[in-house]
Amino acid sequence: MKPVSLSFAEFRSCHLLLGIALALCFNRVSCTTNETDRLALLAFKAGISEDPFGWYGIICGRRHRRVTVLDLRSQGLFGSISPHVGNLSFLGEMWLQNNSFNQEIPPQLGQLRRLRILKFTSNSLIGEIPRNISGCSDLVLLWLGKNKLTGEIPRELGSLLKLREFALHKNNLTGSMPSSIGNLSSLEILVLRENNLSGSIPQVLGHLKNLQFISLAINAVSGTIPSSLLNLSSLIAFDAGNNQIHGTLPASIGDIPSNLGNLQNLSYLELSDNNLGGTIPSSLGNLSKLISLFLDGNNFHGPIPPPLSNCLSLNLLDLSDNNLSGAIPPQLMGLPSLAIILNLSHNHLTGFLPPKIGNLRTLTMLDISNNLLVGEIPSGLGECTSLTSLWMGGNFFHGSIPQSMRSLGGIDELDLSCNNLSGQIPEFLIVFRSLKLLNLSYNNFEGVLPCEGVFRNATGTSIIGNNKLCGGLPEFHLPNCISKSFKSRKINLVILSTSVILGVLGIALILASIYLCWLKKIVMEPVSSSRDDSCPNVSYGTLLKATDGFSSTNLIGAGSFGSVYRGVLEVSGTTVAVKVLHLVCHGALKSFNVECEALKNIRHRNLLKILTVCSDSDYQGNDFKALVYEFMDNGSLERWLHPSATSSHHNGVPRKLNFIQRINIAIGVASAVDYLHHQCHIPIIHCDLKPSNILLDSEMVAHVGDFGLAKFLIGSSFGTAANQMSSVGFRGTIGYAPPEYAMGCEVSREGDVYSYGILLLEMFTGLSPTDDTFRDNLTLHGFVAKALPDQVLEITDSPLLQERESHLSRYNPQHDIFQERLAMIYNIGVACSNEVPGRRISISGVINQLHRIREKLFALGLHGPVNSITEERINHPFLL
Repeated sequence: MKPVSLSFAEFRSCHLLLGIALALCFNRVSCTTNETDRLALLAFKAGISEDPFGWYGIICGRRHRRVTVLDLRSQGLFGSISPHVGNLSFLGEMWLQNNSFNQEIPPQLGQLRRLRILKFTSNSLIGEIPRNISGCSDLVLLWLGKNKLTGEIPRELGSLLKLREFALHKNNLTGSMPSSIGNLSSLEILVLRENNLSGSIPQVLGHLKNLQFISLAINAVSGTIPSSLLNLSSLIAFDAGNNQIHGTLPASIGDIPSNLGNLQNLSYLELSDNNLGGTIPSSLGNLSKLISLFLDGNNFHGPIPPPLSNCLSLNLLDLSDNNLSGAIPPQLMGLPSLAIILNLSHNHLTGFLPPKIGNLRTLTMLDISNNLLVGEIPSGLGECTSLTSLWMGGNFFHGSIPQSMRSLGGIDELDLSCNNLSGQIPEFLIVFRSLKLLNLSYNNFEGVLPCEGVFRNATGTSIIGNNKLCGGLPEFHLPNCISKSFKSRKINLVILSTSVILGVLGIALILASIYLCWLKKIVMEPVSSSRDDSCPNVSYGTLLKATDGFSSTNLIGAGSFGSVYRGVLEVSGTTVAVKVLHLVCHGALKSFNVECEALKNIRHRNLLKILTVCSDSDYQGNDFKALVYEFMDNGSLERWLHPSATSSHHNGVPRKLNFIQRINIAIGVASAVDYLHHQCHIPIIHCDLKPSNILLDSEMVAHVGDFGLAKFLIGSSFGTAANQMSSVGFRGTIGYAPPEYAMGCEVSREGDVYSYGILLLEMFTGLSPTDDTFRDNLTLHGFVAKALPDQVLEITDSPLLQERESHLSRYNPQHDIFQERLAMIYNIGVACSNEVPGRRISISGVINQLHRIREKLFALGLHGPVNSITEERINHPFLL
């Protein structure tokens, strides 16, 4: 019997009778004249141990006075659900959500033939889902989400032919989705997210023509998305995020099927954080009602399809964290409906930001960071007056910040870091009252740093890497600005001195030329351009005393051409590392000369700093050559990755590198290599990248050292070292040197990239390329490639696995950030160490991808601040 609405008088009378009965029976459980229902309610009340509000919410049918609705939602109830509830044979609706029921769901519920709504969401129910709930043949809504249910989804539930909403999200369910779900022909909503479900998506799911919303996120679902699923013409939403869906969609329908565009009613599509690949099909542009599209966190490549601009209702588009390339389609800027998010970050997009960006006047967040975009910031960006977050960092934008951006007064977050922007910091940023985060770091800004507005907040403002700025708060550690009057006097002084300077300039140039010619003849001259003033040119005796007679207790390393000692210079008290050349070894003297030449004109945060050199004779009259370096407190990366019995502890602490430290070191080394290859006046090939040549300072910042095998790219347009700089023989270290070097090929940038790739794989596997594991043609490259993508944990260094276990125990155990990011890192290492030089990725591409991985780890809470807007998702009401 269906429930009947009562008049106000009848409703009030019913509750009055209930109150009297409850008072007489020490319970408030009866509005019915039926003894069976009354006893069932009393038993139900007896199972409740905490009832802070005195529970109410019973509705009786008008005709038989039987209980038809039990509505006890959000009443703070604690206890169990009595099996006697199965005796309420006229019960049509049971609402118990948002309480603390903590025992099993009684199987007696299966006796309630008239039950249409069963909602137990947000409790602490345990055990398995009773199979005989299938007896509730009239069920329309079954919500059991946000509990602690275990076991498999009963296949018997496939007999609930009237079911329209089925939600089991946020439990601990296991097993695969039963194929019997395909019998639920009335189903509109299926929510199974955040469980431990495995197996594949059943093909029969595609038979459910009324489905509007599917959520399978955060499980362990594998396989492909079934082609039959793509015929759901009424589908409103699809969420398969954070699963382990591998490969692409079925080959018969392409990577994302072209007939996906037939879903004319589709308004919400989310395929985030999977391993889907291929190109984004143009047929998505047929989805004229599409409101939100999430394809982020996959491996899609190729261009952004311009037909997406046909989705005239689209207000949220997230294509971030893929491998997309090509230009941003100008047509996309013609979508005035884009009002929430446009996120194209962490791809390989090139070209300009389209000038028509100003058409997106209602857009709230724009993120195009970490791409390869060039040109100036278009002035039309100032017309996007609804922006609250703008992320443009990690590109190649140049020029100044356009004055049109003064109209973005409501912006909260602005990131323009890591570009080539120049000019002065515009004053209108001072009056942006909502601005809480401003990142202008690593550009070429100059002039006075303001002290007002957001610039008062030293923690929310970043300006590092702009060496021409001055002033600002003391916390920014910038130099004081020179006043205009002082500049004017200085200019006058220069003008007055010009005539004198011009008079002696000719003589000075002649003398300088003579001096330079003489200087070139002296090979062993100190490296003055990079020498620390506190470290004067030293003699043999000074270094002998500094190292306690080159004592073995001060020996910190040895290589092919020399030994390295720790020393303390007596005059300055500076701790140094002294590399003494073994001149009897063939090539040692040339190594000394090359390293001097390589290091005298380069300067980078991640390169080992040379302080001075020594060219002298020892006390027996033998030639003595040494290089004096800045001392690195934490030694070599080799000792951290492969600690010996004597070096397994550092200051009493075991030598273990965590995930973030390894990524930071990897980024530091890649940055140094990129500097050598592309930013030096004469490009340099290192030729010997390996852990023993990576030194770590007190803050664990990586410094690349040992340039004894370095080569210069002089007079070559093909990226290989000039012949005149070559030497006979194999160059590099076995295991790290690329295979083409063994075949007599010239050294090249690609050779360094190969060595870097092997180094990166070693850093995260903990295995040296010369390990005994690698024999019978098995290499570290092949070992890792074979493990991708499913077995990465099996090949990972044990300290990282321990860190992973700790992280999973404290955060979401169903979202394995470590495994995802490890797979990405191994992919980079494998791509770098490809046997074919032309197929190796560029070192700048490596830096870009590693930054993406690190930022993702920061955003997901592993370390550092969380960017909540970038991770924002639309919360659908029935997932709450």
